[in-house]
Amino acid sequence: MLFDFTKTTNTNSWYVVNDGVMGGLSQSTMQLNNNGHGVFSGYVTTENNGGFASIRHAFSTKDVTDYDYIVLRVKGDNKTYQCRLKADEYQRFTYVQEFKTSGDWQSIKLPLKDFYPYFRGYRLNRPNFNDNKLEQIGILIGNKTNERFSLEIASIHLE
Repeated sequence: MLFDFTKTTNTNSWYVVNDGVMGGLSQSTMQLNNNGHGVFSGYVTTENNGGFASIRHAFSTKDVTDYDYIVLRVKGDNKTYQCRLKADEYQRFTYVQEFKTSGDWQSIKLPLKDFYPYFRGYRLNRPNFNDNKLEQIGILIGNKTNERFSLEIASIHLE
């Protein structure tokens, strides 16, 4: 289990990184709802060179040698999000894979080998994820449009 939300979960280990780091005006939060699920929600605007909102969660090194998938148990809003991974919390680039949500609960199974390297909006000419460890997971929305969003998260685990 990478993260399991419950009614007593402290969401302080999740931190928001929005496009304000580059002058943008998008806003987002990560909160716990009455059902004990994490809710990543807010508004993305392309105004002032913006266009994304994200959350990140760093953790002690997890050995992923025996796992093939990241599984997200989510209820979305028919929008596309990115799941983002880092083998080392301090590496500059991230590994990315998009997923589309419906309005219903879904178990989204993303193959680790299909996460591709990405940095500041560009795919890198490097191999896909092939490490044996993880130290950070994140979720980003950045669909090049102005939009409100809400993603309810029950759990994120390895399989």
